Amino acid sequence: MKKYFQNKRNRRGFREFLYILPFLILVAVFSYYPLYGWVYAFFDYKPPFPLSMDQFVGLKWFKSMVDNPVKLMQILKVLRNTFAMSGLSLLFSWFPMIFAVFLNEIKCVPFKKFVQTVTTLPNFISWVLVYSIAYCLLNSTGVVNSVLMNLGIIDSPQLFLQSEEHVWFKMWVWLTWKNAGWSAIMYIAAITGIDGELIEAAKVDGATRMQIIRHITIPSILPTYFVLVMLSLANFLSNGMEQYFVFENAFNKESIQVLDLYVYNLAMGNGGYSLSTAISILKSVVSVLLLCCTNGISKLIRGEGFI
Repeated sequence: MKKYFQNKRNRRGFREFLYILPFLILVAVFSYYPLYGWVYAFFDYKPPFPLSMDQFVGLKWFKSMVDNPVKLMQILKVLRNTFAMSGLSLLFSWFPMIFAVFLNEIKCVPFKKFVQTVTTLPNFISWVLVYSIAYCLLNSTGVVNSVLMNLGIIDSPQLFLQSEEHVWFKMWVWLTWKNAGWSAIMYIAAITGIDGELIEAAKVDGATRMQIIRHITIPSILPTYFVLVMLSLANFLSNGMEQYFVFENAFNKESIQVLDLYVYNLAMGNGGYSLSTAISILKSVVSVLLLCCTNGISKLIRGEGFI
């Protein structure tokens, strides 16, 4: 009988493994197999010719980041932009949580669903379409300039998209507009998990809505917030490149070029495949270290890690 139940458990475990096997294959193909491309960082690769040991240069490209003053200054500027963009996102990471809290307080269900739908839809819009919206609104003949000139507030069109001023803040605004509604979904899910009897007891004791939010709702969703913040810390160097690629132009290039975009421009624009691969390797290593550090901090503060 014992052997029968053991075989049954083994068959069930094998069947459950088959459920996740397709996802493991996808991860292996799209996440781990491309790591083979790291080999280009150790060669003086010139496309479209295949790699050969004659092109092997060892750590040349890693050393060139430090040895070449011009290249070092470029990388430092790019890191400045990357840290500024990620820092702004981290500084205002509480915004989706507060938005979810107040959205949950809306008692009119149809209006609540309308607001949630309207704020979530931008997440599914590509950055190309987002730039199209920005161009229609903010170009020299766009809606904003036309309204301001008709009202007599300005005499000549303002170059909002071409201006280098406040680029970091403008990129954060577009990113928040696009992702805030989607990010709030996780907090809304956490809010729905709060014990309703706890809230009812607070109301019986005479607690106002703001007191319930302060003493029950926010403390209940703070663990979710801390996990998301720590994951953001682990991805501090990964801003993505789509947003900055479509908004980049000759006027704001110095302030908008983040690390991912710099690697792309270096490879596709200048043909520096080997150097861009070397920078990507260092970024990945630093990201893994940040992930381990934030996981350790999570264990110290919360008593449990997220990996």
